Amino acid sequence: MKRSESIEEKKLTVRQKIWKNKELYSLLLLPILYFTIFRYGTFVWLSIAFKDFTLGKTLFTAEWVGFKHFRSFLEDPYFWNLIGNTLTLSVLLLIFSFPFTIILALMINEVHNKAGKKLVQSISYLPHFFSTVVVCGMVVNLLSTDGLINNLLSMLGLSKIPFMTSLGWFRPIYVISDIWQSVGWGSIIYIAALSGIDAQLYEAAVLDGASRWKQILHISIPGILPVISIQFLLRLGGIINIGYEKILLLYNGSTMPVADVISTYVYRRGLMGTDYSYGTAVGLFQTVIGLILMASANQIVKKLDAASLW
Repeated sequence: MKRSESIEEKKLTVRQKIWKNKELYSLLLLPILYFTIFRYGTFVWLSIAFKDFTLGKTLFTAEWVGFKHFRSFLEDPYFWNLIGNTLTLSVLLLIFSFPFTIILALMINEVHNKAGKKLVQSISYLPHFFSTVVVCGMVVNLLSTDGLINNLLSMLGLSKIPFMTSLGWFRPIYVISDIWQSVGWGSIIYIAALSGIDAQLYEAAVLDGASRWKQILHISIPGILPVISIQFLLRLGGIINIGYEKILLLYNGSTMPVADVISTYVYRRGLMGTDYSYGTAVGLFQTVIGLILMASANQIVKKLDAASLW
């Protein structure tokens, strides 16, 4: 009976299979519409990067200028400062934030008390649900001249530190706040990967006299290495595409020399300055460089026989 049913299933065409499971496929409708309209449908507007588009003109009436805006950006004296700031912040996040997610996942995995484990997970995940505005507001209130930290320093007889206007403090503040907000949520994927490791491996290691540290080093880390590899590639692809929201909320005229990145430049020049073609060109340049970096890293990882994206 089951065999005859399976033969009949094979005879069904793709259209018939879709119609038979129409309730399930209907759930895909909204995501498909979203990506079609807001992701792929907007590709046509990338053409304004090659046109002189201004308010009052349409996509079809704007004059074609080729690579003029790309050349203007590359020849801008401010170009290297933007690249330097973007790469510096991204590399700092990659060096400090990325390993922290793995370390936190390994630490949570070592907690065997279920109640304690849930408590640690909940506390570490909570900052992720705070909006960027709230997080930046907390940072500013804590580190301003009359904030909690400076008041404590004053009570201890120490001089106040201008955290929010100091060039040397902006990057540490940005990285530390990012670690606090994102590390707990980012560790979820590694915790899931750790839960998939065969428990018999740990039992065999215990019988062989392996310590907890050796179990982590020789079982846990190798077990999640493919996930680490893929996450690293994704982070590397976005190394030139650092978000602008937190920087906009934290930087000011005093810290702009070290805080201004490509994304904030696009926002300021493209949206605030209504230079839409130039802003689109810079954003497209940023995306293409990120894609090249990801593809290059993916090829290197493949040659090393590690997990790759494709």
